[in-house]
Amino acid sequence: MNSIFLRIYGGMLAALVLVALFGVGALHLVNEVRSDQYREHLARGTFRLMADNLAPMSDVERRRSMVLWGRLLGIPLSLHPLAETPLDGRMRSRLGQGQVLVEQTGPHAARVYALLGAHQQQVLTAEVQQVSEQLARATVYLLIDELVRYPVDEQPQRLAALARDKQFGFELSLVTLADADLDEDQRRRVDEGDTVMALSKSGDAIRVFAGIVETSWVLEIGPLYQMNPYPPQLLVLIGVLGLSLIGLTLYLLVRRLERRLQALESAATRIASGKLDARAPAGGADSVGRLAATFNDMAEHLQRSLNIQREMVRAVSHELRTPVARLRFGLEMIADAETDAARLKYMDGMDGDIQDLDKLVDEMLTYARLEQGSPALDFQPVDLDALLDQVIAELAPLRPGVRIERGACVVSDQAAGAWVEAEPRYLHRALQNLVSNAMRYAESHVRLSYRIGHARCRLDVEDDGPGVPESAWERIFSPFLRLDDSRTRASGGHGLGLSIVRRIIHWHGGRALIARSDLGGARFSLVWPRRQGEG
Repeated sequence: MNSIFLRIYGGMLAALVLVALFGVGALHLVNEVRSDQYREHLARGTFRLMADNLAPMSDVERRRSMVLWGRLLGIPLSLHPLAETPLDGRMRSRLGQGQVLVEQTGPHAARVYALLGAHQQQVLTAEVQQVSEQLARATVYLLIDELVRYPVDEQPQRLAALARDKQFGFELSLVTLADADLDEDQRRRVDEGDTVMALSKSGDAIRVFAGIVETSWVLEIGPLYQMNPYPPQLLVLIGVLGLSLIGLTLYLLVRRLERRLQALESAATRIASGKLDARAPAGGADSVGRLAATFNDMAEHLQRSLNIQREMVRAVSHELRTPVARLRFGLEMIADAETDAARLKYMDGMDGDIQDLDKLVDEMLTYARLEQGSPALDFQPVDLDALLDQVIAELAPLRPGVRIERGACVVSDQAAGAWVEAEPRYLHRALQNLVSNAMRYAESHVRLSYRIGHARCRLDVEDDGPGVPESAWERIFSPFLRLDDSRTRASGGHGLGLSIVRRIIHWHGGRALIARSDLGGARFSLVWPRRQGEG
């Protein structure tokens, strides 16, 4: 490792120092100014739209909107009086003229300022970590949110007015899916509700496409061009000097590594083109060999993570539509309600929808945390008797018509009692999910039992519901799976509870099983080592 990189670094250092001395000083100031102009050009329309939307709102509505935007977009938003912002007189004057200011705070981070209105003297401030990506997401969300308020046939005119009034630094247009400059796979993803970034044929710009719900329109943003940080006339001079010196030096130093690096590059290209099973030849004990091995590990992890992410994004997009639609309907009905009782009824329904959304988010976060890798598990002795009693006490009042009882509880070693090693919080969550699932489908009876052996323990949750078809046993623990027959969507849930159970018991070194119960329904079982490290 040392010999390879010492030679590369030594030769490159001599060449790069000569090139850097010629170029850095002359280009630094020019690039800094151009970078500021480029960021302001991209951010102007989006943040003016945000500021204009906030201007007529009350304080409560503003806080709610900023929290919502911040969570959805990953951008911390805040409001400050103009007098308290750390801006000089010239920058405040620019804000007063309706401009958007972008102050660089890091290599890829920036702080964005936008004035809500000349008379309000309030400044919207945003901490942006990745300017291009986050602004694209913010722009898509805000524009679609604005357009859906208008009839479908008026949306193109409204978009044109927004582009003109907010002075977006890029083109905005509405096209039909058939007219969008996309391939078949990209059209399918847009039709499924994804936001697609498509590279132009020249390769120097991207376009962002997002469908508008319940319309035939597709919002097209772009082309967005990447800023070239060097003026062309100076780039020619630097390129000639740099390529001549660096090309000759690198050819002499690393030509023996070229074939191995080409193999690594080829694997990376195949992965970038969608062939996620591609791997690089991993051989040799030097840095390139270790790089190839690490690359393969990364590719394997990436393949698994992308598969999980695709399934989750597809499923979450579908899961969010129903409660959001009910909330929108509730808002409309509240506006038309003539009595306080009617308004209270719709508000109660909306509160239930919000709780449903909150539960979905909690389950998604838990599942994602368990899927990312082994969580920090603090294994402790857990009394199964006390755990069963606690879960029964927590869940029994939620459905009084279903009786939860203790079944046969067997311990092979009576001296040790019903103690097992587990992570108390996660084991409680797994049992709670199983009992909640059983109560959801049970007719009148749920039974909990356990069997503790010398080395392993088993926890069973049974119900007298319609059961699960044997053909679905292999996939019942898959995320977001809900059966369409006896266990219908009308029973509620988001299809993540059993997936969370499976991951929890996996990190305990055990398995989750399903079978038929003698009660007539399903029996879910958790089997794991009684003492961790001995399974």
